[in-house]
Amino acid sequence: MTTVLIIDDERPIRSSLRDILEYEDYKVLDVDNGEDGLKILKKEKIDLVLCDIKMNKMDGMEVLSAAREFADIPFIMISGHGTIETAVEAARKGAFDFLEKPLDLNRLLITVRNALEKGSLVKETKVLKRKFSKTKEILGDSSGISLIKETIDKVAPTEARVLITGANGAGKELVARWLHEKSTRSSSTLVEVNCAAIPSELIESELFGHEKGSFTSAVKQRIGKFEQANNGTLFLDEIGDMSLSAQAKVLRALQENKITRVGGEKEIDVNVRVIAATNKDLLKEIDEGNFRMDLYHRLSVILIHVPSLAERKDDIPTLANSFCEEICAEYSIPVKTFTPDAMLALQSLPWTGTIRELRNMIERLIILCDKKITEDDVLTFANPGGPVSAKSISGNDSASSKGFDLEQFTSFQDFKDYSECEFIKYKLEKNNWNVSKTADDLDIQRSHLYSKIEKYGLKRD
Repeated sequence: MTTVLIIDDERPIRSSLRDILEYEDYKVLDVDNGEDGLKILKKEKIDLVLCDIKMNKMDGMEVLSAAREFADIPFIMISGHGTIETAVEAARKGAFDFLEKPLDLNRLLITVRNALEKGSLVKETKVLKRKFSKTKEILGDSSGISLIKETIDKVAPTEARVLITGANGAGKELVARWLHEKSTRSSSTLVEVNCAAIPSELIESELFGHEKGSFTSAVKQRIGKFEQANNGTLFLDEIGDMSLSAQAKVLRALQENKITRVGGEKEIDVNVRVIAATNKDLLKEIDEGNFRMDLYHRLSVILIHVPSLAERKDDIPTLANSFCEEICAEYSIPVKTFTPDAMLALQSLPWTGTIRELRNMIERLIILCDKKITEDDVLTFANPGGPVSAKSISGNDSASSKGFDLEQFTSFQDFKDYSECEFIKYKLEKNNWNVSKTADDLDIQRSHLYSKIEKYGLKRD
């Protein structure tokens, strides 16, 4: 439900606004001074503020300026002594609109609706910007990562082809993106192709395009990835899974800078820089007859190996803190912190996966733990090597002695929901079902906690 905060020192005004807004199905909170209003803004999830300008202790302009330092919430300023200068100052400080008393009911409701729509658009824009922002930094200062950064700086401005090796999830795609970003082709397109995700019978059409009628389902002409990446960069991910026939055509394209669409006869000139990546040992694949040696030598002018997480444990604190900030921002919650012991516990875990595994575990810890993530939390919720240890989610001895039957979970979402349900139930029982205190402990809004209680069907015994 949308929550509106009213800050006004006149009780009749607050009561009238509350009646109007509650009739329109808004949840309404009200206070009679700016200081209490700021406290509520820091604690509650507020969608809109109606704020009087002339008040005791702290006037509305001061409240608006102070709120702008920690929250991006639309403000509608109201005053019985309105002037053009006051309205201009309110707009300059970030207010959505300025209304004069006595308030016109229709104008008030239209302004409230427009302000809420703007606030919603601003939030959506921030989420989209985070998702589609520029290439993320390569985090870490270990010797392996430092060597990769130095190599990128040297190689990116050249036209040399690069072969990137490393386990799945190690960050090969990120290296390829930085090679493109720092190249002379950065203003052109980076086209990515996952060779393992495309069936072998379609890979040639995907890379080189096809002419209408060249095969049964070719109902129109198709432009391939090589043409789409013309004057830019083509990133061939998992190239070790490419069929031998496609490898032969890629080799010809690299040698002659020309391609021919499937079913076509005309040669098309292309100017493409190729960056390839694989999680396989291509030399072994060559010995087994699965990969062409001449293509390997064409692609591997520069070799870059991305180390796994187990090979760069010194970077775990930097990665964990970065992921924590990123995930907390996505969930719109205050940033959580790791105790020194928790960070040491993360570094000592037997990591079998890569950066993706670490990020998943940080997300799990953020969802299930309190404001400070401790060593016990890491041992309980983030053990990648097997069943949960040390203590159970609910915190009781019987559950702790039994542990989890991991086979009951068919997906990570099932595990997350079960864990979240048990943890919330434990906190509610610990606080004698005081929802406000439990929400403070969990550092979430009361409305959010009520939604979780309803979602999991939790009831007091």
